[in-house]
Amino acid sequence: MEEENKNTTSVEQALAEEEKKNRAVNPLIGEVNPDEDNDNHDELPEKAWYVINTFGSREKAVKENLEKRAKAFNMEDKIFRIIVADYEEPVLDENGKPKMTKKKGPDGKLVRDANGQPVLVPRVKTKNYYPGYIFVEMIMTDETWFVVRNTPGVSGITGSSGKGAKPFPIPREEIEPVLKRMGVEDPDMYSDYKPGDLVKLLSGTFADAEGTIDSVDAANSTVKISITLFGRPQSISAKFSEIEKIEKIDE
Repeated sequence: MEEENKNTTSVEQALAEEEKKNRAVNPLIGEVNPDEDNDNHDELPEKAWYVINTFGSREKAVKENLEKRAKAFNMEDKIFRIIVADYEEPVLDENGKPKMTKKKGPDGKLVRDANGQPVLVPRVKTKNYYPGYIFVEMIMTDETWFVVRNTPGVSGITGSSGKGAKPFPIPREEIEPVLKRMGVEDPDMYSDYKPGDLVKLLSGTFADAEGTIDSVDAANSTVKISITLFGRPQSISAKFSEIEKIEKIDE
């Protein structure tokens, strides 16, 4: 997992700055009245991603609370995906080998083999790429802003200046690597990939290699990329989720 954290994104840098603030209370709660209606509904904003600050180790609880509030306030057509960046990591013994544990079924009972012996599986622990944060895809209006900011466990929202000001969304090019790390693919996210773009491979046999897109197969979410391998050009196929665009620097 250390390898995955080697290159931080601009979003991750922003989260690190937020963490330094170590907010103990939510200065936003109560600033907005649920009956306020300052938005121009003739020009409803587009859906976008926002980073929600939570109190430590409460990410899942906040996600569940927000899902319930979105349903209760009939905001399911404006508050969409809510993501906690959890992942599982194997627990190793002093020799670097996976520790084993007895497998349990959905009913909580031990799973046994044909001989009646408990089935053993590798033990894992759940960790979070971004402790203290959840990611919400939503349409930002006064109403959704009120629902989110007053959700129990929410301590703030990255990108808000406070005093009731709605936050700015995370730009697509910045949230893209974060979502990819969490295994989330969004077809809309890849609409601006085109032949000639310089990209970096994030995983697979050619991880960290850079190349140029030759062709795009949007229907199958794949691209053909030209890379240089052992001094020779080579064409490979990769999924959208396996690449990241590299911005060209004008000389």
